[in-house]
Amino acid sequence: MSAIFGVEPFVRAMASAGVAISGVFYGSRRVRRVPTVNSIDIGEGNDMNVGAVSMIVAFVLGAAGAGYAGHAEAQVSAGAWTQRTSWGDLDLQGEWTTEGEYGVPLERPPEFGTRQFLTDEEYAKRLADVQERDERDLRTVDVLAGRVEGPNAPIPHWREYETDSRRTSLVIDPPDGRLPPRTADAARPAVPTCGSLQRGEPCDSYKDYGLGVRCIVHGGGFPDAMFPAVYNANFRIVQAPGVVAITYELIHDTRVIPIDSSPQGEHVSPAIRMYMGDARGHWEGATLVVETTNLKAGTRGASSDLRLVERFTRVSKDLIEYQVTFVDPRTWTAPWTAALDMKARPDDAGVFEYACHEGNYGLSNMLSTARYLERQGTSPGP
Repeated sequence: MSAIFGVEPFVRAMASAGVAISGVFYGSRRVRRVPTVNSIDIGEGNDMNVGAVSMIVAFVLGAAGAGYAGHAEAQVSAGAWTQRTSWGDLDLQGEWTTEGEYGVPLERPPEFGTRQFLTDEEYAKRLADVQERDERDLRTVDVLAGRVEGPNAPIPHWREYETDSRRTSLVIDPPDGRLPPRTADAARPAVPTCGSLQRGEPCDSYKDYGLGVRCIVHGGGFPDAMFPAVYNANFRIVQAPGVVAITYELIHDTRVIPIDSSPQGEHVSPAIRMYMGDARGHWEGATLVVETTNLKAGTRGASSDLRLVERFTRVSKDLIEYQVTFVDPRTWTAPWTAALDMKARPDDAGVFEYACHEGNYGLSNMLSTARYLERQGTSPGP
């Protein structure tokens, strides 16, 4: 483990520059990619050297990957999780997935009241519905016969979801599982009028497509990256002294989270905005608490003041209980919290490269369709 003790100064330098990074730790079965700097907005006077930062990123990921490969075997005994790294932090390392929560509504249907979990009878009904959904979604597509779900639907073998959650909603606070009322001054969440995956209607410009369709980030970036979609709801966590790194399979981002409660651990200037935000972590007993600010995209209609507080609590070898609290007095009248179970995957399952980028042929084809419709006298725009 001695190889990773030099990571902390590099991570601090990178964090002080306000950088979220892209790039993943690939094993022998994966193609290595050069890590790149994630999209950021830098205020006037910031002279960050992007080339230097990329070198820092490469060093940190390589060192942290070495730490991941060498971490001690996890305990398998019953009771509280107590496995620690060689430097004393609770061990969160491994590969994890939230795909079991796919299909659980964000807000709780009113009939469940304050009840967070399904009864046995309700759960059996959910599993039956899941089986029906899977038989429909995963059946072989007869493309030549034209029998496809939709013009832009994912092909069946791309989909991966194993819904097994008993939750009635992802929101657990307020107790009724409903979002708090929005303030009078809150901006309305943007409603896309084109480019949906359900209908596949073309947009007039690439700017009209969502960030996910453009292969920039999943949803609006963070925290959407934590919530499962139709595939790739997988993560890898590695640790080094003073840092935790989380790699997201969808859409290939890595958050490097400094663990620091000193003045040097303060957030970067509000002028610097990132899709994955600026994260700072600390330990509260056996729970890793991460506060993220400086978010570039207003997820769920939030304002630029949005502050996210995550809690990672590993309760066993195979389970991390995850919660994220949204704090934004300009948007909601009270904070609210969502919860997900992060379940362990085999260490050799691998976090696949999500080889999607904004300049790929998909976006070109969608815009070509828009130009075709214009020539036919049909407007593709929103």
